[in-house]
Amino acid sequence: MKVAQKLWPWQLLLAVILIVMAAGIYGSVKRIDYEWRWYRVPQYFLYKAEDPIKVPDDGTVEEVATAGGTAKITVNLVDGNRQVFEVDATTVRVDQGEELFIGDTVGYVTTWSLGPLLTGLVTTLWISAAASVLGLAIGLIAGLMKISRNYTVSMLAAIYVEIIRGTPLLVQIFIAYFFIGTVFNLDRNVAGIGALALFAGAYVAEIVRAGIQSIPKGQMEAARSLGMSLPQAMTEIILPQALKRILPPLSGQFISLIKDSSLVSVIAITDLTKSGREIITSTFATFEIWLVVAAMYLIVTSLLSQFVFYLERRLAISD
Repeated sequence: MKVAQKLWPWQLLLAVILIVMAAGIYGSVKRIDYEWRWYRVPQYFLYKAEDPIKVPDDGTVEEVATAGGTAKITVNLVDGNRQVFEVDATTVRVDQGEELFIGDTVGYVTTWSLGPLLTGLVTTLWISAAASVLGLAIGLIAGLMKISRNYTVSMLAAIYVEIIRGTPLLVQIFIAYFFIGTVFNLDRNVAGIGALALFAGAYVAEIVRAGIQSIPKGQMEAARSLGMSLPQAMTEIILPQALKRILPPLSGQFISLIKDSSLVSVIAITDLTKSGREIITSTFATFEIWLVVAAMYLIVTSLLSQFVFYLERRLAISD
């Protein structure tokens, strides 16, 4: 009860600040001469696609039978065959006794399909997942190389990390697609995933290096004294302990990679960002679409953050 009494003033202050911010945003929006079209947004998540049903040859409609929401259209073709087409009852385009010619549409079959926003989100997720897996492998190898006692190996890793971390991701994507992709005839998806993986790998390498070096040297010495080889000691003793320490920054890097993946839209990969731009081009609903796109990124990263918190709690319990 005492905790609640101490906490409520700060909760009230937070509520006041949020209300003031909301009022400020609302006032700014009202000053803009803009017609909001939120009613147009849902169709870009899911929509009803109509697939036309066409006759394969000339013929005559023998019967149109409707049962519930489905209509069965029986057509006598000129070759003597009788064919039945099933379409949605509300989309029938012919009448009984009507003559048809090859390619004529008798009706439509409607199905729910993913809109461009959800399709773009799926593309964003699988590109980010593929780049994260590759980035983790690259970063683990580069991180181990950086702590190697071999000068050449450690310097190669250091050069890779410095080049990648010292140049913008957008420039790296352009180089991967227009230069490396052209030389090796790479698909745009491969070039985009490769650029993201190399970018993430450089940051993962530093995280892995710091995590390994944070483990007391006595752990490695004890493992070697028990007869373990260096690879055994690293995989069975050092890395499991380092993993618990590097999980928060590592997960943060991969969550950031989801947002960074929006840059692959510049090489014509239809991810969530490019889908939003294409919708805006055809609808001019600029504010609505960008707000929805931002909310979709926020929802995905928030869910992943909660999952990471869950893993951290589980690992803490295992200690």
